[in-house]
Amino acid sequence: MPAGKKSFDVISEPLKVQLEAFLDEHRAALRACLDGLTEEQARRRLVPSETTLLGLVKHVTYAERVWFGEAVTGRPRQEMGLPPNAADAFILTGADTIGSVRRAHADACEESRRAAAGLDLDDVLRGHWLGPIPLRWVYLHALREFAQHCGHADILREQILSGRSTAAGGPR
Repeated sequence: MPAGKKSFDVISEPLKVQLEAFLDEHRAALRACLDGLTEEQARRRLVPSETTLLGLVKHVTYAERVWFGEAVTGRPRQEMGLPPNAADAFILTGADTIGSVRRAHADACEESRRAAAGLDLDDVLRGHWLGPIPLRWVYLHALREFAQHCGHADILREQILSGRSTAAGGPR
């Protein structure tokens, strides 16, 4: 978290500061799910979908860009090089590495912070097809999505580190 504030540090702060602290904790946890893993482990599929730890971080990078790049700034997905479908954001290419995906995620998070910095929670955004929506809703939606993906990451990482998984895509 750039400001160094954790959720327990912001109990008396305004709601926007609180939400940003929680978002940043989840963002950091998602990047940290790749700590100490090999490239093979980060790419290991343990479920029938395209979901992998590396794919999760790539997907939340997509989510950052949709909810803050598109919804907040109005920038079109195509201009940001995003796939049209959220499910496609899990798909890994040969160029995706732990380092490259982490950097892309950190960059997207920083862009998100800058995009929302001058806005109030009740400011209405018109960049997303759901719009008009208040920034408050975007923060809550992103927090829900990031928390859900942190849970997915915890389970996948536990399976990988326990050695109770196979590269073929399922438990032994």
